[in-house]
Amino acid sequence: MALILEARQVTKRFGGLVAVNAVDFTIEEHSIVSLIGPNGAGKTTFFNVIAGLYKPTSGTIRFKNTIIAGQPPHEITRLGIARTFQNIRLFNNMSALDNVLVGMHTRLKSTPLGAVLRLPSVVAEERAARVQARELLRFVGLQGRDLVWAKNLPYGDQRRLELARALASKPSLLLLDEPTAGMNPQETAALTRLIGRLRSELGLTILLIEHDMKVVMGISDRVTVLDHGTKIAEGSPHEVQTNPAVIEAYLGRAAVARAEA
Repeated sequence: MALILEARQVTKRFGGLVAVNAVDFTIEEHSIVSLIGPNGAGKTTFFNVIAGLYKPTSGTIRFKNTIIAGQPPHEITRLGIARTFQNIRLFNNMSALDNVLVGMHTRLKSTPLGAVLRLPSVVAEERAARVQARELLRFVGLQGRDLVWAKNLPYGDQRRLELARALASKPSLLLLDEPTAGMNPQETAALTRLIGRLRSELGLTILLIEHDMKVVMGISDRVTVLDHGTKIAEGSPHEVQTNPAVIEAYLGRAAVARAEA
């Protein structure tokens, strides 16, 4: 299967701290890959390098044969990479619908002048965008909530809204940073099923950071493990959860037993 993302010898330093250390990493199209490791392992930093929030100190990242390392976030989003955040970042005083519409801005063609003049093409594009936004809300399970302010949605629904906003940019690679953080078991199970649908129904490729090992082991095609910024293991869920180095550095035998339950 073709690679959608290829990172080679990616390093990110903050002064004397090496947060990501010469990491090689690839993602195949239409796969679900998890990035795990203890707190401070460099997972979110690596995410931020891919998404353009950080420029790598060294190394290259290629997305669909385009080098993206060092490009600004809006350009990387335009190329087809979207992300969610560990700490939900919604526009709280905007409706669910408007939050999703904001996510579409990289795909809309209207100019500021056209918007001011209310040209027919602008009106038609806005109408189509609202239809698409409502469809995305329906897809993530928020049908009928389009006019509810984001801050008034339950926590689990806010997670779903952030996902819908990411989908609005029409990505081919979706980065999910702790998507089930703070959720109860029922919400976690429902969101895990939704992540599976992102691949099966929308054809997306997914990279996620996740601490819930039951989610990771149940949904991932491949798992990569970081520790102190260095890749220490990579393979199938079974290979990773039985790897002695991973058990020692992160999982522990109790966590392995819970993931297998």
